[in-house]
Parts: sequence; structure tokens; C-alpha cells
Amino acid sequence: MASNNIVRNILIATFSTLLFSACTKVGTTEMGLGLLSPLDYFNTKDTSLDVITTTVDYPDTLRIYGSDYHVVGNITDDALFGTTKATMYFQLVPSSFPFYIPGNRDSLEVDSAVLILSYKGFYGDSTKPVVLNVRRVDDNTPLIFDTTRYANNYPELYNIQASSALAAPFSLDFTHVRDSVNNKFEAAANQIRIPLFSSIARMFIRNYDSNNAYRSDTTFSASFPGIALSTDPSSNKNVLVQISLNDTNTKLALYYKSTSNTSSTYERDTAVAYFKFSMYNNGHANFIKRNTTGSELTRHLKNKISDSLVYIQTSPGTMVKVKIPGLKSFKNKIIHRAELIAEQVPTEPGANVIEPYLLPPQYLFLGTYDSTIQRIRSVPNDFTGTTDAAGMSRFGGQLKYQTLNGVPNVATYNFSISRYVQGVISRSDSVFDFRILAPVNDSIQYVYPRPQNTQPAATNFLSSSMGNQPAIGRVRLGGGTHSKHRMRLHIYYSDL
Repeated sequence: MASNNIVRNILIATFSTLLFSACTKVGTTEMGLGLLSPLDYFNTKDTSLDVITTTVDYPDTLRIYGSDYHVVGNITDDALFGTTKATMYFQLVPSSFPFYIPGNRDSLEVDSAVLILSYKGFYGDSTKPVVLNVRRVDDNTPLIFDTTRYANNYPELYNIQASSALAAPFSLDFTHVRDSVNNKFEAAANQIRIPLFSSIARMFIRNYDSNNAYRSDTTFSASFPGIALSTDPSSNKNVLVQISLNDTNTKLALYYKSTSNTSSTYERDTAVAYFKFSMYNNGHANFIKRNTTGSELTRHLKNKISDSLVYIQTSPGTMVKVKIPGLKSFKNKIIHRAELIAEQVPTEPGANVIEPYLLPPQYLFLGTYDSTIQRIRSVPNDFTGTTDAAGMSRFGGQLKYQTLNGVPNVATYNFSISRYVQGVISRSDSVFDFRILAPVNDSIQYVYPRPQNTQPAATNFLSSSMGNQPAIGRVRLGGGTHSKHRMRLHIYYSDL
């Protein structure tokens, strides 16, 4: 009989190991007895551990790459998070140097110049048009076009200025911006087409040639440092416009007429030359300036005690510090699933007219904080380094909407840290503080899972391809002491 009990205990221990190794792919609703055999030898239980939460700054974190969406605009009425001002600086250039307009230069006739921008969407209030201002980058600006990556939230560090206007103020109507464009040169949609002044068209078509500005990329940058794009907040003060530079829809179109030799006959016809953006060779800067002065966030920033409300902005912005002191005294168990649960605290009806337009981030990331190197690291053994949709789905942090406390469409985020918790309580692994952030191109120190955890940590970039784009998204979450939307660590476990 004793030998039967020994065999039975061995089988149970083996099954425990197999169960734990597969548990991270199981959703919250599937936890509990449904995972176990009908006999339920493990007597699955659950509990929640309290967390201590604080909102902290996340400064100088973001570099916007040429492949990312850029944003331009203003948000001034956000009572929760404060104001945002986004400006763009970029250069569109000929495909090669030296460059010249085809045809007989003496017969060149200037038609027009149009700045065409690839429209990718908006964040905020699209019920009103927004006025775009297109200006020339100041000639005295110590510029940018050396592919430097700029600290996104600190425009004052670089002193990049705009000077004279290149076009009249352009009113962007969101109801028509996705309309199709069909002409003899292209068939496209989602274009913002801004006519430039005739004097600017003449400068590009007649005044510049391969003997001066178009001789090389250096002479072109010296002659025309670039384009500055901003919005007039008096037209719409609560919208950010998303633009892709690295897109066939973005270009400077120069329309002209010239005499050319075709089939031994001379004829005049309208033609077009395009200047485009190269993410490898052309400089660009997208500054997104946050100002939390007077906002609700400011009253909670760096609170010394566990806060009932915490605030996260998609980079650049703020993040949340999380401590779980109860892990140190949690007795050794078989952990089936441990998940950190974060829930949005909805705004009271009528509190802010702009609030419904300012949606939460598409995903949040949970990392640990290593105070010795002052860097955010991956959660040991749980985050695998895979930053595609499948990897993030397993680890958690993707936005989901639920009905909570009778309120529909409440944003929720769950993070699976089962292996980390098991290591802490079974092997006395290190206990870390956590950080929750809404990354774009932010980097972390990636710690390899056991048994490769002794290898040096690698730098892992949380790419914007995972779901977040610069400045798009912010969310107020319940902290560790909130009465209805308390952040907590929910653990499903069995006694040994």
C-alpha cells in the first residue's frame, strides 16, 4: 500500500510540472478546476496580493524612426494628463544627385508645387478641421539632416526653428481626407495635398539646378534645410494627426511644362518630378512636448504612498511603479497562474468633453526594475523576448474591453508572471519592483530565461510594430488602493 502511495505521489509531482510548463497560454476564465483531472488531487485555490503603486516620469525614452508614424497637432483640454504639442521637421529630396528637371531648361514653364503627405489617422477630436502650417526650416538652425535620433520630448535642446511660410494655412477636413485622388500622374487615397506658393514652385523648378542647389545632397541641404509642419490650435486644439514619411504617398510634387523631343516632333506637356523621404539618408525630427502642469496627473506624480490612481501615457510620458511586498512571505506552492491585473478608472459622465476621444494605448508592457544598473529589464522567465502579437498575447498587456461594476467598455490589461512568481517562492529568486509603460521604440534589458539566465543581458527593443505609435494613447488605472478597480496580483495555486 505504501508503494502505491509513493507511485501516486510521483505521478502527481510529474503532472504538476507538466501543468505548470503549459499554464501561461491559458486565459483567466479557463483557470481552476478545468485544468485539472476530474479527481482534483491538487485542490486549486486562488488569492490576491496587494500591490503598492506610484506614477513616475519616464523622460527621454523615445526616438522616432523614419518608419514610424509621425504626429503633428495639439491637445490642450486634457484635464487628466495636461497638454501635448507635436511638431515635425523633415526633408524630401530628389532620388539622386546631381539632379535636373528633364527637358529644355530654357523652355521650362512652372505649373505648381504640392506637398503631399500620407495620412494615417488621428488621435483626439476629428469633428472639426485642423489648420496645418507649412514653413521652411530656418537656415541658421544647426540641423538635423544627419540622421540623428532626437530625444522626442525635449525640443528645446536642439533649437530647431521654422522661418518663412511655404504655403497658405491649409484646412484639413477629416471627413474628406481619405477621399481618392485620380489624375494622369497617380491614383491614390489618404493623401493630404497642400499647394505651395508659386514663388516656392519657381524656386524648385527654375532657380535650383544641377549647378547650384541640386549639385549634391550637401548643397541641397544648405540651400533648403527642410520643411517644418505644425498645426494652429485655434482651429482644433484637441487632435493629433498621424503622418507616414516613409510611404509612397508622401512626396513633394513639382509640376511643370517643357519642350521635349518625342518621335521627331516637338510638343509641350505637363510633367511631374517627385522629391521623397529616405529613412536611411534623410534627417527628420518629431518633437512631442508634454506638459502636465495643472492636470490631475500632477497631483498624483511621485506620490510617496500607495496611490489609488495611476497614469500611463504612450511614450513619451509617464509610467507606473509597482511593488508586491507580499511575495516575499508567500509560502511555497504550485503556481498554476499568476497575473497582474490593471483596470481603467472610467471618467465620470460630463467631466471632460474631450475624454471620449482620448483612447487607451493598444498595449502596455510590464518590466522589472534593476536598481543596480537603473534599467528596466524583462520579467524573468515569463517574457520570452518575442515582440510580435503572439508573443505579447502570451505575456499579456494587450488592450481588452470589459464591463466592470456595470460600466461597459472599461480598458483592462493582464500580465502573466507565473514563472517569475514560482521562482521567487520556490527558489528564492530575486524580488524586483515592476514598471508598467506604454512603449513605442523603448529599449529594455532582456534577461534570458532559465537555464540560460546566466548569459549577459541583451538589449531588446519594444518596436512600434507591436501596436503603439508615438503619443497615441493614455490611460488612468486603478492603483493598489482603489475601491472598485484595484490593481492586484491574482494567483491560482495548489498546496504542495
